[in-house]
Order: sequence, then C-alpha cells, then structure tokens
Amino acid sequence: MIKIKNIQKSFGDRTILQGISADFKDGITNLLIGGSGSGKTTLLKCMVGLHEPDSGSVFYDNRNFTSMNFEERIEVRTEIGMLFQGSALFDSMSVEENIMFPLNMFTEQSDQEKLERVNFCLERVNLAGNNKLLTSELSGGMKKRVGIARAIAMNPKYLFCDEPNSGLDPKTSIVIDELIQEITEEYKTTTIVVTHDMNSVMGIGENIIFLHQGKKWWEGSNKEITSTNNQELNEFVFASKFMKKLLK
Repeated sequence: MIKIKNIQKSFGDRTILQGISADFKDGITNLLIGGSGSGKTTLLKCMVGLHEPDSGSVFYDNRNFTSMNFEERIEVRTEIGMLFQGSALFDSMSVEENIMFPLNMFTEQSDQEKLERVNFCLERVNLAGNNKLLTSELSGGMKKRVGIARAIAMNPKYLFCDEPNSGLDPKTSIVIDELIQEITEEYKTTTIVVTHDMNSVMGIGENIIFLHQGKKWWEGSNKEITSTNNQELNEFVFASKFMKKLLK
C-alpha cells in the first residue's frame, strides 16, 4: 500500500497541493481525477520523486520515501513501473530495446534472461513478435502498450499511469483501461492512474480520489460517483457528454 500524508507543493507563489492525505490500495485501480490545474500530475510526480513536496510524506509499505536519500530511493524505484503521458519511448530504440532499458539499468540478468522477460511482457500486452519495430512504426495504441510492457518489465509492486488514454480513440482507450486493470488484478499491484476520462472512471475506477483546487475533495468508487451530492464533483462528472448520455 502507498500512503501519503499532508502533501504540500508550491511553485513560486502558486500553491498546487494543499495538505493532501490518502491511502492507495493494493490490487485495485486507484484513480486521481480532477479538472486541469487541480494538481493530479503534480501529486503523482511528488509520489515517485520527480518533484519534492514542500512538506508531507510518501510511504511505500511503511517506508518513508520522502526522507530517503538518492541511494536509498533506488531500491524503491526498482519496484515502481511508470507509464508516462505520451508513452515517452526512446525514438532511437526498437520496441525490444525500450522494454529492456530498465532491465539493463537495474538488474544483472543475462542477455537471455532479459530477452525472455521482454518477450513475456510483449506477449502480456498482445504485441508478441514486434521486438524489432521502431517507435516511428507504431500506432498510438501500440505505443501505449509498449509503454505498459516497459512499465511492468521489472515486475513492479507499484504502477503509475499518467493520462494513459491521452490521444487515443475511444475503442483503443477501453483496450488500454482493461489491460491496466487486468495487470493490476493479476499481479496485485498498487496502481494509480491519473485521468480526466470519464469512460475510464466508470470502467475501472475502483477507488477514486477527486482533487479540486489542490485539495482532496471527494473519495469513493465508480458505483458511488453518480450519486454524490458534492457540487464540484458533480460539475466535473456531468460536464462529460458521455455521462449526460448515460443518465438520459
């Protein structure tokens, strides 16, 4: 489980996160939702160490990540898989090389062991046999799946996904959502997904945290989200054409 306590973050005189505390549960998809500028991605980056919070703490299974030095954080980082917005694949590398990158960086496995792991991950995301393709030869959906394959290459305990459906058509978005949920359930990962996609919220939102103006404004499941009397959450949810159509 990941716990965050009283996370605060400002950039200059602009306060982004205002004392956010939450528990992110194992084996389910935990979603961070909210409007643009609500602090979703900033919170995610504070949790993985890409930003340092001004105050507060992040705990990975009772290990205080925030208080660790660079060397101490390496062990935790080997347990983290990250799917970046836009996939963030290396253009100069093949699919195989992209997925093998964290294995080269963090393990001492043999070349054969690393290749076997790459092939397993490719098969898991339904891209078996595409090892030698370059990123320029991939569709948007394929790039996301390669990004997921790279994120799970180290068999992570914690999986972070930043806007995994950004730039994808609705059909492909559903495929990516289902893949994330399947991997979460299969490996009992603590999965955190930043999204503004209401299809994702209703499809895989087992535990949802709604941020508003840098604060945790609501928490619940996708079964509870349409019956809340939280005004700001309702305005966010029902701004979606999908939700308006669903409730007609």
